[in-house]
Amino acid sequence: MRKFSTSLSGYNKLEVNNFVNEVSNEYESMLTKLKNQGKEIEALKKELEKYKNMENTLNRAIVVAEDASSQIKRMARDEAKGVIDDAKRNASRIVNDALLKADKIEQDAQNLKRRVVIFKRRLKSVVDEQIEFIDSINEDY
Repeated sequence: MRKFSTSLSGYNKLEVNNFVNEVSNEYESMLTKLKNQGKEIEALKKELEKYKNMENTLNRAIVVAEDASSQIKRMARDEAKGVIDDAKRNASRIVNDALLKADKIEQDAQNLKRRVVIFKRRLKSVVDEQIEFIDSINEDY
């Protein structure tokens, strides 16, 4: 606390006026500083709000990206399942076709064997007839 010197009519007016000026200047300085801080607080609040909005937007974007990712994964699994099912059907068809072809080839082979046996019998019969004919020629001469 400041003390003032006294004079006949009370405190020294010059000292008191100087002090009042100092206090007034200090008060104005503090008031200006408070106003500036208030403006700065408002600016910071606006910036904070802007960042909160950005955060909300980013959170929504993340949720959308996660949903899209889940959907893409589900679609990929569905497509993979479809491809596998098609491959299984094709494999079954190919195996069935191969079995049918193998049966046909086996039947053809058996038919060919029967024909060979029949051909051999006929050829033997013809050869036997020819031998008999040759033998009969030899007897005549």
